[in-house]
Amino acid sequence: MKMLGPQGRELDLLIVILPNNKGSLYGDIKRICETDIGLVSQCCLAKNVLKTCMERKRSKQYLANVALKINVKVGGKNAVLLDAFTKRLPCVGEVPTIIFGAHVMHPGKGSGPSIAAVVASQDWPEVTKYAGLASLQAHCQELIEDLFHVPHDFKTGDIAGGMIIEHLISFKRATGQKPQRIIFYRDAVSSGQLYQVMWQELVAIKKACSYLESDYNPSVTYVVLQKPHHTRFFADSDDDQFLFDGSILPGTVVDSDICHPNEFGFYLCSREATEGMMRPVHYHILVDENRFTADTFQCLTYFLCYTYARCTHSVSIVPHVYYAHLMASRGHLYMESMRMASEAASTSDGNVKVPCLPAVKDNLKSVMFYC
Repeated sequence: MKMLGPQGRELDLLIVILPNNKGSLYGDIKRICETDIGLVSQCCLAKNVLKTCMERKRSKQYLANVALKINVKVGGKNAVLLDAFTKRLPCVGEVPTIIFGAHVMHPGKGSGPSIAAVVASQDWPEVTKYAGLASLQAHCQELIEDLFHVPHDFKTGDIAGGMIIEHLISFKRATGQKPQRIIFYRDAVSSGQLYQVMWQELVAIKKACSYLESDYNPSVTYVVLQKPHHTRFFADSDDDQFLFDGSILPGTVVDSDICHPNEFGFYLCSREATEGMMRPVHYHILVDENRFTADTFQCLTYFLCYTYARCTHSVSIVPHVYYAHLMASRGHLYMESMRMASEAASTSDGNVKVPCLPAVKDNLKSVMFYC
């Protein structure tokens, strides 16, 4: 970087060969590059690099996977649905639509803070680029606190903020249009907290929209993904609807008989089982102000499963939730790298003060640096 500076040039990508995946080296590299320097990085293990030199067949697959990651990190697109080019993508093509993915990662052991991550599409109608944000919150709290908040500053007064506002502003900046529809895919909410979390997060979304403009009220569809269940689908006949081993075909949807009779929900098997039986994902639509038909929303969800940037086939859950998982993991790396979990101090009223994650540099917020 010192060599390129006098020439008026900047480093666009840093490729790092790591000796192993032990310790905090990987997390330190990511934190420094993304929060201190503002530089996209790609890390590779030395053993994998050596194998690519010795095994030609393996090298093609490994290098292709690395290339997929690098391409989206520098602002490229790996896969775009054909219907998106002609604005015929179900539920999305008619009007500007932003799609969110949200996940909360809880600490495995101890009493550290939980990490909430929210990603949002930044291009329309392609919906392939996703900006990511993460924040820390109270230990094992499922509700995402930082969707919308109004912190008080004695100098500037009350200034609203939060992840929803930041994503909506960046969408407008990237596309030149305000989203008229919001689709919010929420991951891993327990049945006991389902409606409590949904209503509070829905209120936060509405408040964020009305803060930007008093009459701005885009319609919201709020969907919860539930995968930890024991539901499996098996073949009951020998025909073309099933694979040779009895597994069901990708794209199979079940939305009757075993689903709630009065609520909007369905099971979707979006990919072929590579081992054993495929576990379907249950999509529970709790709020649907957009009034999508079952067929159109099921098609949209299935089609989106083919746009995951890190592979060339469909994935088991909608990619927005995968990206939220990756962003939460990146927040965990930042936290571990700075050892912030041990810095949480008690305030005078006994409440635990949750530390803040370091902010990602502005030039990286528009690219999928976390991928």
